[in-house]
Order: sequence, then structure tokens, then C-alpha cells
Amino acid sequence: MATFLGSVFLLIAGYIIYSKAVEKIFGINDQNPTPAYQHSDGLDFVPISWWKGSLIQLLNIAGLGPIFGAVSGALYGPVAFIWIVIGCIFAGAVHDYFSGMMSLRHNGEQFPALVGRYIGPAMKKFINLFSIVLMILVAAAFTAGPAQLISSITPLSFMAALVLVFAYFILAAVLPVNKIIGKIYPLLGAILIFMAAAIGIALLFSNKQIPNLTLKNLHPAELPVWPLLMVTISCGAISGFHSTQSPIVARTLKKESEGRKVFFGAMIGEGIIALIWAAAGMTFFGGTNGLQEALAAGGPAGAVNEISQSLLGTLGGILAILGVIILPITTGDTALRSSRMMLTEVLASVMDTNGKWKVLLITIAVGVPTFYLSTIDYSFLWRYVGWTNQVVATVMLWTGTMYLLKQGKFHWICGLPALFMTAVVSSYIFYAPEGFQLSYQTSMVIGSVISTVVISWYIVQIYKHRNLQNNSGDTKAA
Repeated sequence: MATFLGSVFLLIAGYIIYSKAVEKIFGINDQNPTPAYQHSDGLDFVPISWWKGSLIQLLNIAGLGPIFGAVSGALYGPVAFIWIVIGCIFAGAVHDYFSGMMSLRHNGEQFPALVGRYIGPAMKKFINLFSIVLMILVAAAFTAGPAQLISSITPLSFMAALVLVFAYFILAAVLPVNKIIGKIYPLLGAILIFMAAAIGIALLFSNKQIPNLTLKNLHPAELPVWPLLMVTISCGAISGFHSTQSPIVARTLKKESEGRKVFFGAMIGEGIIALIWAAAGMTFFGGTNGLQEALAAGGPAGAVNEISQSLLGTLGGILAILGVIILPITTGDTALRSSRMMLTEVLASVMDTNGKWKVLLITIAVGVPTFYLSTIDYSFLWRYVGWTNQVVATVMLWTGTMYLLKQGKFHWICGLPALFMTAVVSSYIFYAPEGFQLSYQTSMVIGSVISTVVISWYIVQIYKHRNLQNNSGDTKAA
């Protein structure tokens, strides 16, 4: 129990202390007009209060991610607490802050446009496609599950429920951000917080002992912690999906100082939610062996439902059903909205994208493949979401690093987690079942080689920008 409570304390301390350091390095100025006012369009650029923005951001980035991912990651034992705390403070929250604030500084630009600015047009083209594919995969993966549950508790067939969910998706993607998202999401965000807090409190006062820290890998199947844990628990530690969601809220902020509360704060909140569910997973079923049996029997949804009903009774059952239906839907709809915004930026260079009908047509263009993918096997989709998600996170961290390098600021706050995540994704894809399925040793060697190449590139960039800044200083002095 001490490890769990200590982890919660560290996350809160991380927000109080480290978020201010990150904000200071970034450098805010409330005199700068924000995109919400500069580009007000009544659709995406609409001023919203920071507290609503925080709850919208939390719901956008969270959904079922910090619940299902954390419960699955709990199979590794208390070592999952370490990854959630360190990953959330020094990687995930930094990633979210820079993705949101850089968008704010650049007229509400989407993630691929930011990549193009700071890493180059070739990477922008790659990440445009990669990000839109991720958004479609996420929207599809978070549609089938709710539709199946709706069809099981109502007279609707699976296809009817799917059509119903997608009708809502289209509406949420094309209506002004303050109509559905701005009105409903703060309430749903509050429900997500209440659900996690209720589980956490019930767990603390139950007769079950939350395990304390051990570095031993407790996974029943003896799967390696590195790099699998870092992909299994993404939401709650670091998730590239967040960099596609932050621009949605960045286009609504009234001033730059709100960014720390909205972007850094929401990520810390998600980390606490992940801690609670990781603790519940490794505690409720009597250890990781019991958790593995529960996951094999009913998957993460079944495990969450059993935990909720047992700890909270009828209320828990209601919350579990609400969570499994509503939370993934709120992730899917903003994923579709993000893909619409990204495709709009791509098409803006070759055609006029203004007008309600064009917005609807672009939404349908990304909605059709999403709908098709939602009809195939959910587990197949989810396998590819994990690695794709963390690649996007890695690229966003490198984008933040290059931004700080060009600004002549302390770039290591993005550079070090970027190097870490580069090693994660480089080794994971060669070992994972959805990847090349090479031996563990071979995968680690290849990952190390790729990481060494990237470190060399980073060092070159450091010296390159240092020389540019020195030459610029000499020119000004002359």
C-alpha cells in the first residue's frame, strides 16, 4: 500500500514542481493572443474556460486507455507503478504539454504540421499518413466494443448499434466544438474521475493488501518488462494519441498560462487513474496469476466489471457499463474529429476546405474506412494501435526537442524521453507478435543499433544549432 500511496504523491508533486519548470523553459506570455480569438470560426476555434478544457482534454486522452492498459500492465506486478510515475511525469506530461503549447503558438496547427516545421517536410508527409492511420485505427478499435455491449443489453443488433455509434461520431466531428464536446465532455470527465476515485478509496478500505514495490517481474507468462510494459501501459505513462488530441483543446484556450493546467495537469490526472487501476488489477484477484485468469476469461472489460461490482456494488456495475460504453465512444469521436482536422490541413494546400458541406465530406472520407475496420476483429486492430501509438509519441518528443534546440533552450527535457522512447519502439517492433517476431536477444541488438544511430543524429543536431546560434550572436555583435 505504501508504494501505491507514494506513487500518487509523486505524481502530484510532479505536477506542482516539474510542470512549473517545464512551463518556465517553454516560456509563456499571456499577452500573446491565442488561436481561439485570432482564428475564431465557430467550429474548432472557440474560446472555452480552462476548467472545461481540462476535463475535455482528460476525457479525450483517457477514455478506457488508463483503465484497460493499466489492468493489462498490472500483470508485471508493482514494477508497473515505476513506469507510470516516471513515464507520466518526465515523458507523457512533457509530451502533452509541448504538443498542446506548440499547437497554441502556431495557430492551432495539427501534430503533422508541427513535425514538418521542426523536423522537415519528408517526415511531415510520413507522419501525416501515419497519424491519420492511427486515428482511424483508434476510432475503429473503440467502436466495436461499445457496439457489442449495446447489442447485448438492448434489442439492437450489432450492426444497428454500430450505425448508431457512427451517427454520433459524424455529428461530434462536424458540429462546433462547444456544442457537444464542450457541453457533455466536462460531465463525462467528472464521471471518469469519480469512477477512479471510488475504486481507489474502496480498494484502500478493503481487506485486500496492495503489493509494495519489487523490481521482480511477476508476469505469469514471463514476458519481458522491457520493452513490452512501455507499450502495454501507454495511456497513463505516455501516449502519442495525445499529441493528436491536444490541438483540439489548444484551439479553445483563452491564454497561454492555462496550458500547464490543461495539458500537463490532465496527463497527471490520467497517470493517477492508471495507478488506481493497476493497483486494483494486481490486488483484487490475489496476484498476477489470478489476474491472468480473469483476463483470459473476460478480457480487460470483464476484469474491470468484476472489480467495479465487487468493490462498489450496484453503483460499480452502473459505472462499469457506463465506462465500457461511453469512454471508448468519447475517444473514438475525437479521434475521428482529429483525423478530419488533419486531412483538412493536407487538402488546404490544393483546394478550398471551407464550408459546412466540405467539412462533412472530409469527415465521411475518414469515416468510411473507420466504419469498415470496426467490423473486423477488435484484438487484431488493438495489436497495431499500441506500437503505432508509441511511434507517434516518439516523433512528437523529437519535434519538441528540435523546437527547444532552435529556440536555444534546455532541450534535454524532451530529448532524454525521446531517446528512451526511440529505444522502446525500435526494439519492440522486432520482438512483438505483430512485428517481425525475432528472438529477444536479436531484437535488443537491432534496437540498440537504431538507438545509437539516432543518438548520433541528435548530437549532430546539438552542435549544428549551437554553431548557428554562435554565428547569429557574432553577426549581431558585429
